[in-house]
Amino acid sequence: MKFSIPNILTLARLFLIPVIVVVFYLPYEWSAMAAAAVFWVAGFTDWLDGVIARKLQQSTKFGAFIDPVADKVMVAASLVLITDYYHTLWITIPAITMIAREIIISALREWMAEIGKRSNVAVSWVGKVKTVTQMFALWVLIWHHNDYMIWVGYASLYVATILTYWSMFQYLSAAKDDLLDSKHH
Repeated sequence: MKFSIPNILTLARLFLIPVIVVVFYLPYEWSAMAAAAVFWVAGFTDWLDGVIARKLQQSTKFGAFIDPVADKVMVAASLVLITDYYHTLWITIPAITMIAREIIISALREWMAEIGKRSNVAVSWVGKVKTVTQMFALWVLIWHHNDYMIWVGYASLYVATILTYWSMFQYLSAAKDDLLDSKHH
């Protein structure tokens, strides 16, 4: 398989995930800011790989598989990171909610694909807004430069949590007839 620029960017994002974690835990004053900067670069590669894939028509099956995997692993790792750092119920509950939603929707999409109805649970605008809000919240909470920034991070995390429930409800509603069908496919 020949690697395209978008696939290289996605693989770079996967590589940056442990870098974010290691840099975050370094015992230096600048480590949180540096980890947030690496997180931002990783998030930027997500946007950039999509733009390049569309513009240069370099979409691949591998890219369609690995891109959402990289996104979900980066978000889950970052949620675990901030859960450990803040060590509070107010971060833990949204983090568990978001990770659970990713597992549920991934399983739903896989199952819908098996029955030939994957397009019924395609990414919605709510899901996209949730992702942007979630990424912003994670970036701010990883950086945690000052109390104001932390409160902005908390607020963004809760907006993302509300959007998490909303988008999950949309996806499950779109699949409800198939999910509640008593016949085994």
